[in-house]
Amino acid sequence: MHDSLTIGELSARSGVAASALRYYERLGLVRAHRTGGNQRRYARTELRRVAFIRISQQVGISLEEIRDALDSLPDSRTPSPQDWAELSAAWRTRLDEKIRLLGKLRDDLDGCIGCGCLSLQRCHLYNPSDTLAGEGPGARLMLPRATPAEPAAAQAERLGSARADPRATAGFSA
Repeated sequence: MHDSLTIGELSARSGVAASALRYYERLGLVRAHRTGGNQRRYARTELRRVAFIRISQQVGISLEEIRDALDSLPDSRTPSPQDWAELSAAWRTRLDEKIRLLGKLRDDLDGCIGCGCLSLQRCHLYNPSDTLAGEGPGARLMLPRATPAEPAAAQAERLGSARADPRATAGFSA
């Protein structure tokens, strides 16, 4: 067993496209050293970093937040299970909110999704006279409502508005 992996080996072993691995390297999420022929070689420990990145993305954590988390580790080492527990604690509130929202969406899939469109026969029960249009665009009954003390922009930031780079999910399946 070799101490290092080629990009193809890391890609095959991790299930992440080589293009995504190169993108992760440009962002500083994974590290490679170069051979005399300028080929990338990855330490086997990078498999754990790639797994950490992949799982974090799957639960909605941005690459910027993942990089910050990895940068917080001593000597930029690979996260241990204890590190994952500590890092994920900071994300727990947002993940709990996403879980709540997904549960509500699942439970309401056969009815109104609160979009305010008035296109479904039952919409008059949830949104008579399209009153939710005054609260803004989108699925108003599904999204947490902003309070007067929390403007919609602040609410979007708190919930982690989508900032995903499509290149970041290359090689992933939903």
